[in-house]
Amino acid sequence: MARGYDDVEVKGRLISLLSGSKTGLSGVEISAHLGINRVTMTKFLNVFAAEGIIKQKNIGNLNLWLVEEGTEHLKFPDDYFRVQEKYSEFLIHGSESAIYNLIRNCISSNADVTKLMTEVIIPTITLINLLFDDGKIGKSEQQFMNGIISKSIQTINLGNFNQESKKNVIVLSSDTQSILYSEAASAAFRSDGWNVFSLGDMSSAIDVLFDLDLKKMLTKVWQSKQEIMIIVVFSSSEEGLKFFSESFDSIKGKTEKNLFLILSGKVGKKVKIKSDLLTEKLEDIIQWSQTKFENLQV
Repeated sequence: MARGYDDVEVKGRLISLLSGSKTGLSGVEISAHLGINRVTMTKFLNVFAAEGIIKQKNIGNLNLWLVEEGTEHLKFPDDYFRVQEKYSEFLIHGSESAIYNLIRNCISSNADVTKLMTEVIIPTITLINLLFDDGKIGKSEQQFMNGIISKSIQTINLGNFNQESKKNVIVLSSDTQSILYSEAASAAFRSDGWNVFSLGDMSSAIDVLFDLDLKKMLTKVWQSKQEIMIIVVFSSSEEGLKFFSESFDSIKGKTEKNLFLILSGKVGKKVKIKSDLLTEKLEDIIQWSQTKFENLQV
């Protein structure tokens, strides 16, 4: 950002400084404490404010800087577990703005998006489901928390990621219980350079005409069959996985060799459902997809 300064180091020192101040500090005070000239420090302050790390408070003619709630000095990969604890804590207490600030802080601290999904978001989704199943929270509270999780994922999606035209993926869920998992997967794919077509909850489309509907969409979004296209389905039931597996099998022809199906959900040992990959782990989904793409480029 500024010549001769390490952005990450300045951010860490600034957060530590402002975290120790309840009333905030002026730009002059910050500049003096950090030993950075006022013009350069002003540039840093404006950029960090745009990232949602700090905020400005005006008291008369005095402009003070404070750290946003949920902002910490983070270092990855060491701090994923600490972020998960903070994320869950903020969520349970309904601290919505703190969660979004925490997520923005993670992104500006160069956290890996897939790691954020697997180490922070997905464990929290599981936690909220357990709290509901144990009767510790009601349906309304669960829905409220799930909404916050969804918005925090969308905050990540606002980041600038370079997509490769040859990498295409359709992500969907077969029921409402799997929506957040599909949203987490979409964010991870997008950060990894994939063109993502996120369909959300497709339970209302489960009927005898779905294969024709899916075929029509593929024709529209996957015009070059020389490029890879992966369909990823999340489902909380074996029935949902089986339906989409059969629908996929009916539309895949011999010419569509670069079309693949990934199913994510629990399946009994005696249940046989056809797919190219069946796993509950998002990291396996991302890794398998990237490996398949790279193999096709050889």
